Formats: sequence, structure tokens, C-alpha cells
Amino acid sequence: MDPGVKKKTLRLLSNGVYILTSRAGDQFGAATLTWVSQASFQPPLLMAAIRRDSSVFRCMAESSVAALHIVATGQVQMAQKFFKPTRAEDGEINGEPFGEGETSAPILANASAWVECRVRQVIDQGGDHDIVILQVVNAACREPLEPLTIAQSPWEYGG
Repeated sequence: MDPGVKKKTLRLLSNGVYILTSRAGDQFGAATLTWVSQASFQPPLLMAAIRRDSSVFRCMAESSVAALHIVATGQVQMAQKFFKPTRAEDGEINGEPFGEGETSAPILANASAWVECRVRQVIDQGGDHDIVILQVVNAACREPLEPLTIAQSPWEYGG
């Protein structure tokens, strides 16, 4: 297999842009993700590929809670903030204000839509990301939005 062709082809897969947040006690984790999909209607399940060495993965593994925020087309700068290490202080995560959801997961105040989840299963397939199965326990959509896709963003992820 030609590695360049493989990379180019895999980058053609449609992926949205999301911000995942979690907390375990006084530790916070947050990251921009692109590998997310709905996996079941009943119960409502999502699957997400998450780097094992990330702060958000460590918090989720300990607390079993997370919030997935849907990034809108005009929120590229917000998503960019979560490519950096997580820093939580003065009611902000990486400079974005947040409140506490009903699961205790951080909810970003500037996100138009999000789902709160409980971790159902973590699947280690031996790669650099684990597959995390999340059950949606709460959802909010404050206003209509056009979700940002990786193809519309200045980034490339995959391949």
C-alpha cells in the first residue's frame, strides 16, 4: 500500500469537529476531537476515538463522565484552544467559560449544542487512540447551527 495514497484517502472520510470535556474531582480534561459517531438509537450511544495519553481520557477513565460539544462553523478559534494542554482556572477551561452539567462534566458556555454522557465501555485496540462508547444522558441545543467539519477547518487529521 502506498502510504501517501492511504493518508490522502483516509482524510476524505467525513468528520465533524467537537470539543470533549471531562473532570475527575478537581482535575479537568478537554480536547478537540474529530473521530465521533452515533452508534445506537436505543439507548443513545456515541463512539469516539480518544488518545489514551490525553488529560480528557484520564479524567473520563476515572469519573466516567464527559460532555461532547458540537463546534459551529464560526467557532474555529474556540476549537483551536483545545489542541493545547488543559488549563482550568477562574471558571474557564483554556480561556473558555464553563459551568457544571448534571453529571458534573464541564459544559462550555459558548457552545450552542452539547450532549452529556456516561462512559459505557473503553475498547483498547492497540492503536494510539482507544474507542470510547458513551451513553447520552442529557442534551441541549440552544440555537440552530451549522456544524464545523474537518474539511471546512484549517486542519487535517487522519490518514
